[in-house]
Amino acid sequence: MKNESDKNSRKYPENNQRCMTKEYIDVYSNSKGRHNEYVDIYSSEKRKEKNLRNTSIFKIIYLTFFIILGVIGGTMIYAYHTLHSFNYEDLGDNYSDLKSEGSEINSKLVNDNMILNIMLIGSDSMSTGDHGRSDSLMILSLDLRHKKIKVTSLMRDIWIKIPGQGKDRLNAAYAYGGPKLTIETIERNFGIYIDRYVIVDFDGFSGIIDSLGGIDLELSASECAYINKYSGDSNILKGSGLKHLTGLQALHYSRDRNSIGSDYDRTSRQRNVIKAVVSKLKKASIGQITELLTIVGPMITTNFKTSEISRLATKSLTYLNYDIEEFRLPTDDNVRDETFSQKMVLVIKDLDKAKSDLSQFIYENN
Repeated sequence: MKNESDKNSRKYPENNQRCMTKEYIDVYSNSKGRHNEYVDIYSSEKRKEKNLRNTSIFKIIYLTFFIILGVIGGTMIYAYHTLHSFNYEDLGDNYSDLKSEGSEINSKLVNDNMILNIMLIGSDSMSTGDHGRSDSLMILSLDLRHKKIKVTSLMRDIWIKIPGQGKDRLNAAYAYGGPKLTIETIERNFGIYIDRYVIVDFDGFSGIIDSLGGIDLELSASECAYINKYSGDSNILKGSGLKHLTGLQALHYSRDRNSIGSDYDRTSRQRNVIKAVVSKLKKASIGQITELLTIVGPMITTNFKTSEISRLATKSLTYLNYDIEEFRLPTDDNVRDETFSQKMVLVIKDLDKAKSDLSQFIYENN
């Protein structure tokens, strides 16, 4: 008779593989304590791998988040400094009351909420704190209704009534009361609403042109000779034709009233510079425009608020593609030369016609 151990040994193959497999299954599936031990060992390894993967993902997410946050923060700081680089100067409470809705003067002014009229004042004495006399006066109209940019030159020698000062040349208004009185003078005499103003001193004007890399203009030989004589720029312009001008050269080109014609031609040159600047900006990206604002900001005094500058900057590439139109006041058919107190001045023969002409040009009203 075979003993009990022999019977038990016949149940398994010689290599005992089945026994090991069955024992493995029996032990780890039926023994609660061992099963727990098995699960703990192998699931903890999987959790470690999973935790490592999750940690890596979270690190990437956190890193990306902080990079984005840094970029946004840097952009906001840059934008803040850009927008606050302008010299903001409000016109005061009295002027706000004058311009308030329903006021007698305001109710008589032609206005359109889709047309922004900006008074551009060129001054050569802003840095000294003395207003001096405005060397150039232009109205830049951003016309969203007709999708146009309109530039109106106002002759500085127009003989006109200045509120509280009597009659004098138009550019004297700036000497008497700065941009506030200048705007009030234009509104009362020509009947259009001026929304904002921008003052650029001539050093700033030169810097703006240089920050654009210069501008290209068609010049006559006499204009080139004038620029060479007075600008002090070492780059000599020869002959006539299309010339690339630096800031100094563009400045003296815009102030030239001796080489050809008189002050009439001078205002035409100033409009040519404005058109050349707009043409140059048309090729710029929004980043380049923002950088330009940072450069020119300290050179400009304005009552544009930072939020308004921001909105204009974001839409600038659209506005710069508008057609440009130009106008001059007074017109050739509505002016005569006279002398008052030994001053050569321009007298507008029919002020109502001048009002109508300006209104028609800016608002295209019928």
